[in-house]
Amino acid sequence: MDAPPQDGSPPFEDRTDFENADRGFVAALVPGVVTAEDGRVVWDGDAYGFLDGDCPDTAHPGLWRQSRLCARQGLYEVTEGVYQVRGLGLSHMTVVEGHDGIVVVDPLVSAECAAAALALYRRHRGERPVTGLIYTHSHVDHFGGARGVLPGDAESGVPVLAPVGFLEHAVSENVFAGPAIARRAGFMHGTRLPKAPDGQIGTGLGPALSSGTVTLLPPTVDITHSGQTETLDGVRILFQLTPGTEAPAEMNFLLTDQRALCLAENVTHTLHNILTLRGAPVRDARVWSRHLDEAIDFFAEGYDVAFASHHWPTWGHENVVRLLTEQRDLYAYLHDQTLRLLNSGLTGPEIAEELRLPPALEGAWHTRGYYGSLSHNAKGVYQRYLGWYDGNPAHLWEHPPVPLAQRYVEVAGGPEATLEAARRYAAEGDLRFAATLLNHLVFAAPDHEAAKEALADVYRRLGHGAENGPWRNIYLTAAQELLGKADGPAVATDASGMTSALTVGMLLDSLAVRIDGPRAAREPRLIIDLVVIDEQRRHRINLEHGALTHRSLPLHRTPRPHAGLTLTLTRPELLGLLMGKGLAGIETEGDRGLLKRLFSYVTRPDREFPVVTP
Repeated sequence: MDAPPQDGSPPFEDRTDFENADRGFVAALVPGVVTAEDGRVVWDGDAYGFLDGDCPDTAHPGLWRQSRLCARQGLYEVTEGVYQVRGLGLSHMTVVEGHDGIVVVDPLVSAECAAAALALYRRHRGERPVTGLIYTHSHVDHFGGARGVLPGDAESGVPVLAPVGFLEHAVSENVFAGPAIARRAGFMHGTRLPKAPDGQIGTGLGPALSSGTVTLLPPTVDITHSGQTETLDGVRILFQLTPGTEAPAEMNFLLTDQRALCLAENVTHTLHNILTLRGAPVRDARVWSRHLDEAIDFFAEGYDVAFASHHWPTWGHENVVRLLTEQRDLYAYLHDQTLRLLNSGLTGPEIAEELRLPPALEGAWHTRGYYGSLSHNAKGVYQRYLGWYDGNPAHLWEHPPVPLAQRYVEVAGGPEATLEAARRYAAEGDLRFAATLLNHLVFAAPDHEAAKEALADVYRRLGHGAENGPWRNIYLTAAQELLGKADGPAVATDASGMTSALTVGMLLDSLAVRIDGPRAAREPRLIIDLVVIDEQRRHRINLEHGALTHRSLPLHRTPRPHAGLTLTLTRPELLGLLMGKGLAGIETEGDRGLLKRLFSYVTRPDREFPVVTP
């Protein structure tokens, strides 16, 4: 690409990243398409072939460059005995060869893609069994394909390692708030956009999410502290626990004999997210920086190459130290300067406008905002410390979006005057304020087609100019939805395969967040006991004042008051019951009607709730 550097970016003639992204290539998956059992395409890497061309006017040159790097696909050798399959989804799967088989690290988003990745590896390295599984952290693109590498008949006795707290955080993100996060993730990843120069070209972290079956095998071994060592199939591993970084439960590790350092998703070739735009708890940039600083000393001289579950490896000890150092200072600077400006009285949006990286960091390719951005990350740091309220009383009790928009349009002189003003700002290049005016108009007059078309045009222009992958996808998806051209689910991934890994408590928590509280509050106290045979525990469900609570008790304890209904069942039968399969085969004592009353208050989340319209 012959595009000039923009906004302080390093020179485009620097080809180091391309050389590293191609290094160790063994073979590609041909064709680069993965299908489900029913023939449905769940991944099409070949759709990104257009990235071989020059950067068009509809894409930021930096994001186009990053997308070309991320679209590389196939089996790669990292170092002797360590391989990665890249380009079969958002993340990579790593394979470490042991004495008798292989240890798989981070088995992608979906079972279908993980199985295809494993088959590609075996085609070139032999039919080795999976003898260990490692999840580096609690995000779905690092565990969802577990059943693709360890189907039910192969998992017995295979250790599954994860950082302590992994299961709880995986469930809270993907089950409790799953529907809302999935809806927003559809915007962030551009899942409904065409793969095209004027559409979805990637996310900055990887190409896109696959749309296969999400599964989860619960961990059998917890990594509880830095310095813990484990040996899997003869592979010696030294772990560094890094909670509160890119995920609430995350870890780096060193393959000591291979001298290869896995940095999970703590160090990639982009500025990452402090607050991801799909929604998540705000991450701690200060802790993130400290864990990277700790890693420099902790792993000392023990490695010659570093790899992660996204992007491409970095070879050479000094090059890895430089990468760690610059990433460490990136998050420290972001944190500390946001706090400095925050304590000077600036609000989140004001800080986002003022904050800029120092030249040495701004000029490194791996610190650019392809996935996280300096703008929304600064707001995330602000939110972590001060929350949504910026201290201005005018923002304390504002009207919600629709009545607020109606008042804006009224004071602007009505719909036509608002539309004319917005068009004028757009023509002058002030797309940000044009978007604000047009958004108010769409919320005040949702049937105003000219307003929707004008806003869609502004969003397209903002998207095509964005260096940040999620920003581009969000703007372009919004334009698509405004014009009624969005087809298919926002995120087409099937997460039902996760439920088998949930504990009874997690299953009941997922039920509690779906209770219609106002209706249930009219219900007299309702008590149901679950005697779970394979756990030898009693779980008491209490619905009172519109809130469903539960507690786990020893089987011999029968608390007072007595339950109106007691169900004696296995955990699989409980899963079936919650999925609507009824009481067939389940032993009951008491009033069966209580279960029907309980389920009558369980709501179904709206997975297509409006975002860019009221």
